[in-house]
Amino acid sequence: MSKTKISVNKKSEMAAKINKILFDNMVTILFIVLCIIEIILSGQSAYFILNELVARIARNSFLVLSLIIPVIAGMGLNFGIVIGAMAAQAAIIAVAHWQIKGILGFLLCILLSTPLAILLGYITGKLLNKTKGQEMIASMIFGFFANGIYQLIFLLLIGTIIPMKDPVIVLSSGVGIKNTIDLSGSIKYSLDNLIKLPLSITLAIICFGFMVYYLWKYIKKREKKNLFVSLLFIIAGGCFAVIYNYEFMLNKINVPIATMLLILALCFFNNFICSTKLGQNFKAVGQNMHIAGVSGINVDKVRVNAIIISTVLAAWGQLIFLQNIGTLNTYGSHEQVGMFAIASLLIGGATVTNADNKQAIIGTILFHTMFIVSPMAGKNLFGNAQIGEYFRVFVVYGVIGVSLGLHAWKNQYEKNKLMKQ
Repeated sequence: MSKTKISVNKKSEMAAKINKILFDNMVTILFIVLCIIEIILSGQSAYFILNELVARIARNSFLVLSLIIPVIAGMGLNFGIVIGAMAAQAAIIAVAHWQIKGILGFLLCILLSTPLAILLGYITGKLLNKTKGQEMIASMIFGFFANGIYQLIFLLLIGTIIPMKDPVIVLSSGVGIKNTIDLSGSIKYSLDNLIKLPLSITLAIICFGFMVYYLWKYIKKREKKNLFVSLLFIIAGGCFAVIYNYEFMLNKINVPIATMLLILALCFFNNFICSTKLGQNFKAVGQNMHIAGVSGINVDKVRVNAIIISTVLAAWGQLIFLQNIGTLNTYGSHEQVGMFAIASLLIGGATVTNADNKQAIIGTILFHTMFIVSPMAGKNLFGNAQIGEYFRVFVVYGVIGVSLGLHAWKNQYEKNKLMKQ
């Protein structure tokens, strides 16, 4: 009888765990299902989807990861990363004007955009400290305001107050920057082309890296599961290495290793900063500002630091994005940066109070898989590719609204559950 009760209890515990996993990850699961359906409907080849996906992961992941620290600090989703993107674009225009090419041009863009992003991040942080509890809408509106200043500078002040005579990037009237600037003569592919490896070799290296990590964990903790996982990774890595010697799809897709290493470095940075005193302050302020203040933490300063870091990272992320695109849309490249990055993070399972690297990467993969296959899925299903384009825009705004609504509902559900107990 007791054994029967134990088995029933185990089954109920397992069911409760499964329900919790489904409950906590309902947005991610929904988009996994949507992506699978759209991939089937689109009829596009695995090579095309993988090739596009690798490019988009390299292009967008850094921007998505730049959102994490403000979430940890309790400031929600930082729509103000568009301000960091504007700082990056100002640096790119200067470097394009000076005609500095390649990796030197890219490094100069970083050098120029960083102090500007720090200043703008400081101003944004100060503003958000005046609007506690309304940071997301405040950062969005401040982004619109900053966009107005940005357009004033590059449409009116360039060529009048700010001297610039360059027929390549300045309008024929001599006042204002052109709508589109070709970055071929400056930073196009400057980072991506540094090191490129076939996807098969890249996956093999990743597998061997994980093998070393889990082997180290086994040596440290003596847990057999870590040894088993390390063996699986070495087998997988060996398979990818063998594939490299044959004509196979994975050998035709090139991975920008330098860009991916920067993304990996940012993942490590996010984890590292959370283990420092500053990171602990971010967490304390994020959990409860009042208790953090009573504990002696300068809450306002911590919040400003979080926004400064996010703005600087967003500026660097926009540089990575634009060197991959190869063209600067002077007045439009920054406008959707915040929406797309935030939608990606939310699709990965993040909320306004909790986000991590894993959710950022998963969300980027799912969001951009959907972006790749939507037009053809719309064309095959409805006979019109434009419907797929409309679906993209609908999803960007819809996922933000749905995620915020679900977050509020989850909080209310948990409160009601605690009251019943």
